[in-house]
Amino acid sequence: MIKQELIKALELDANGDWDASHRIVQQYTSAEACWIHAYLHRKEGDLGNAGYWYARANKNIPEQSLEEEWKLIFEYVRNL
Repeated sequence: MIKQELIKALELDANGDWDASHRIVQQYTSAEACWIHAYLHRKEGDLGNAGYWYARANKNIPEQSLEEEWKLIFEYVRNL
């Protein structure tokens, strides 16, 4: 199920494995996967790429910290 894969991607990122997290989310096109994909590129510092994925997720580039955004995404995906 995609929900479990997205949670796994977020947990991998939280544990410092950006690459593994990215490999998971790039397989999916749901708004939630695009949001995580955007977050990952924002974390990486690639704001151009992040902007593309935020648009695909129908989100604006956030002003909150990466940590706050991660928590927001995690709670959203967990409650799907």
